[in-house]
Amino acid sequence: MIRLENASVSFGSRTLFSGISFTVPVGRSMAILGPNGRGKTTLLRALLGFQRLANGTRSVPNVAGYVPQHGASQAKFTGLDVVIMGRAAKLGLFGQPRPEDRAAAEQAMMEVGACHLADLRYDRMSGGQRQMILIARALATESPALVFDEPTSALDLGNQARTLELLNMLRLRRDKAILFTTHDPNHALAAADDVLLMMPGGREIHGPVAEMIEPDRLSELYGVAMRWVEVSGPTGEMRRAIVPAFSGMEAAA
Repeated sequence: MIRLENASVSFGSRTLFSGISFTVPVGRSMAILGPNGRGKTTLLRALLGFQRLANGTRSVPNVAGYVPQHGASQAKFTGLDVVIMGRAAKLGLFGQPRPEDRAAAEQAMMEVGACHLADLRYDRMSGGQRQMILIARALATESPALVFDEPTSALDLGNQARTLELLNMLRLRRDKAILFTTHDPNHALAAADDVLLMMPGGREIHGPVAEMIEPDRLSELYGVAMRWVEVSGPTGEMRRAIVPAFSGMEAAA
């Protein structure tokens, strides 16, 4: 379970957010949306204990599978080495990876389809490949809580789609509490059960995807008119997506 209760974070005289309360139980996935500077990353850091709370309490397992927004590194580790690092909490300060740690890392890589990256150097991987490795590392912790900070940030559309498919696969297994931030409401439609909207002016609201991802709420959230459109899915079925009203071109007369 992941929980914040009446949580607030301040920097000097500036309060980034105040009185936030929500719970993500095991088996549910929540997306956090909000405009730039509203405090989405800080909220995750506070939840994980990286940022001090001015008020309130947090509840998260001692070990959480965390995927940061930026996963760049110049260290000459292989993909498998990086995934095995997810086992660090089980090894102790001076422990060495055991056969069962390697097996858990290899299983996590298989689950996300990253076995082909096991021997590739992490510093030579593309952004999409690194994201697969970081998700595998989070899974290798075997934590019941997974936390992702903008997991599709800086990825091309193909890698965004693959990452969202992974997130949705993890959601549908119903054995983790999953929390992720995003700027795109369609990512919530693709991989979340619930949504927390960090509204302008310091207000937060949360609820099921169907109640939160709708044009009026998102227009207020981002300050731009939003609208539903219908698109064809991978197998030809019709799906709804929500887009800003500045998207697209006027129909020809």
